Amino acid sequence: MRIALVVARFYEDLAERLEAGARAVLAESGITDLETFDVPGAYELPMAAKLAAESGRYAAVVCLGAVIRGETSHYDYVCGEAARGIQTVQLETGVPCSFGVLTVDTLHQALARSGGDKRDSGRHAAEAVLALLAVKQRLATAG
Repeated sequence: MRIALVVARFYEDLAERLEAGARAVLAESGITDLETFDVPGAYELPMAAKLAAESGRYAAVVCLGAVIRGETSHYDYVCGEAARGIQTVQLETGVPCSFGVLTVDTLHQALARSGGDKRDSGRHAAEAVLALLAVKQRLATAG
């Protein structure tokens, strides 16, 4: 099984932490055939996810990144469009896509949610894709 990781690199240190968490879960599940696609920011995740999903080369796409609230409404647009876009990709293609994008107010919150003391959103995004793949497989073999 081959899985695509689409990673928004705007916050490089957070992206690395999220990717490490996702890779760890997938490796624990025996999945090592991974390909990473880097994009500048979260806004670009849906398009990269769509390209990966439509290629037919991947069973699933894990989308990772971070958006930290600033002083303008830019945050709201980026978060909303990234979430909507990734959801649309999976619904239109049938290829499971997970939303491992941190949407936080501060860098401290982002660090806590990327393998810090709160949770590891990279791990959770990989776990979500695995759960969707299990449902898909179960329904495909149900008879």
